[in-house]
Amino acid sequence: MIREPAIEALPSREIHPSARGRPLRRLLGRGSVQLTLVLGSLVFALPFVWMVSTSLKADRQIFAFPPIWVPDPFIWGNFSAVFIYAPMHLYFFNTLTIALAHVLGAIFTCSLAAYAFSRLRAPGRDIIFMVMVSQMMVPYIVTLVPLYLLFAKINWVDTFYPLTVPAFLGTPFYIFMLRQFFLTIPMELEEAAIIDGAGRLRIWWSIVMPLAKPALATVAIFSFMFAWNDFTGPLIFLNTREKFTLSLGLQAFMFERRTMWGPLMAASTMMIAPILIVFFLAQKHFIQGIALTGIKA
Repeated sequence: MIREPAIEALPSREIHPSARGRPLRRLLGRGSVQLTLVLGSLVFALPFVWMVSTSLKADRQIFAFPPIWVPDPFIWGNFSAVFIYAPMHLYFFNTLTIALAHVLGAIFTCSLAAYAFSRLRAPGRDIIFMVMVSQMMVPYIVTLVPLYLLFAKINWVDTFYPLTVPAFLGTPFYIFMLRQFFLTIPMELEEAAIIDGAGRLRIWWSIVMPLAKPALATVAIFSFMFAWNDFTGPLIFLNTREKFTLSLGLQAFMFERRTMWGPLMAASTMMIAPILIVFFLAQKHFIQGIALTGIKA
């Protein structure tokens, strides 16, 4: 009778108690981070929620204690009252014109300058780039007086030119951001285009710009938000009420109708709403552009 060989049992590996608890600790760590982010977002969103709620309240509910978060009833007339007491549609059109000019100027001129700094070789290029970047340390308020004197000499005061033309002359921060992104684009793509006979402008327009959509979206959002919320520039350069932007119109409405809190909050809501819409529509490209910009120095 043939006996089968005895199979020796393999030694069992004991799992250390600390290893068993790692997934649980990892899950608890992620949960605590998510909870902290949610609570922080609620804290920052609280003023906006209160503003929207106040814009739909009657006067007797605005200062009620304890606070009333959900209006009863909803006073939609506060939004229509804004257009009765102030030409908000005109302010909106003026602000939109300036903001779109800022976006167009930032994308066109800053992308050209950033492409030149990232790809073209010229004597003193790095020195010029350092001088350009150093301008970011100069506060905007410091340049207002010389800018006002310059624009007054050429009769541009009380026009949209001081608020739009500088956007077509390049912004150091946007140039730096786009340059960092352009450095991540492989040189082989441009070399292949040069072999096919493409010039620098054709490469910039047909190859670099389509690949840089996330960075361009980031620049567009930043420039749009700056122009939309800018108060100092319009305050200095605009005098005629028909040329006011939303920020100036909202301040004038606040001083003239300071007791009308419902319409005032409604006007504030209408001013903030376009910024939120633009951000959420371009949120994917914005986050991608922030994540990819600056990978390569």
